[in-house]
Amino acid sequence: MAWTNYQVFLALLMVFTGSINTISTKWADRLKSEGRDGELKNFDHPFFQASTMFLGEFMCLIVFKVMYFIYSRRRDGSEEVSELTKGNQNFNPLILFIPAMCDMTATSIMYIGLNLTYASSFQMFRGSVIVFVGILSVAFLHRTLGKREWFGILSVILGLGVVGLADFMSKDTSGENHNKNDIITGDMLIVIAQIIQAVQMVVEEKFVQGHNIPSLQAVGWEGLFGFVTLGLLQIPFYFIFAVKPLVPNNGDRLEDAIDAFIQIGNNWRLLMAILGTIISIAFFNFAGISVTKEMSATTRMVLDSVRTIIIWMFSLAFFGQVFHWLQLLGFVFLIAGMCLYNGITFASTFLYVRSVVYRRSGRRQHVEESIVNTNASDVEP
Repeated sequence: MAWTNYQVFLALLMVFTGSINTISTKWADRLKSEGRDGELKNFDHPFFQASTMFLGEFMCLIVFKVMYFIYSRRRDGSEEVSELTKGNQNFNPLILFIPAMCDMTATSIMYIGLNLTYASSFQMFRGSVIVFVGILSVAFLHRTLGKREWFGILSVILGLGVVGLADFMSKDTSGENHNKNDIITGDMLIVIAQIIQAVQMVVEEKFVQGHNIPSLQAVGWEGLFGFVTLGLLQIPFYFIFAVKPLVPNNGDRLEDAIDAFIQIGNNWRLLMAILGTIISIAFFNFAGISVTKEMSATTRMVLDSVRTIIIWMFSLAFFGQVFHWLQLLGFVFLIAGMCLYNGITFASTFLYVRSVVYRRSGRRQHVEESIVNTNASDVEP
């Protein structure tokens, strides 16, 4: 079935905002601004950036509450019909606290990794979550994976290895002065973060899914828990002195939110990058949830792959990343593995396209016959 204009809009919104989210975060990492010590330096505040992401997710809860209020005022049951608001309202929000903590930990680790590696590698290595979700699902959800899923996982692992090799062999011309050890460390941190996110997904499926919580509301509550918790953690982080690669220099504070605010105040482009992260993650979650409901989770996965390509092209054009053919090969293995795991094969794609063509040709033939019959009836005997 052909996409409606609304579905096309959702797909474009998801790809655009998803790409902007990663690009704006990496852009902030590359910007220099004067800090509280009076020195011009890079914006290296991964925990602060993670907090802004959760602030964006929390905005989804505000949107949900506003929409639910508007629909409920109509007194016609609209709040129980709309795809964005319908669902169970009688649940304890604290059941989302553990998934939120997993998301908070994973996001913080990923942002540390993003500061050390390429934006495109960041996006590609996020695909490793399929491997850990599959393994944890077998172990804790007692799910049985078929040969197709296992081949998909193996293809993803192979793709990740090739991408990692490409990062090791590539020259860093981004101007961020990261050596090969930094880049590989960043890649490994992103993979570690995917293990934690896989735990989050398994926990959500086992303890949250049965409650039928509206997706926009669930994302918003997790954003609230993550924002408040990470905000409070930045108080002790201020008094913890860490070493590389957690901080740019040995002996720096693990996180200095005051310095982050001062740097943002001294560089308007940093403010734009941070606002880009907050706004894009809010719209991305809305678009992602809507795509899953309007189309399918498989469509969402395919669109997520499209934004990987956009981020990669942007990194090559503007972030100083050097093209390496091994990264392209690794990306192909990653996409193939994701498609296999999600049941997208060449045969299924061909059958789908053929069915769409047949439906359109049948509809066109029906219209033509209707026109002929109408013209024939207009002819006087």
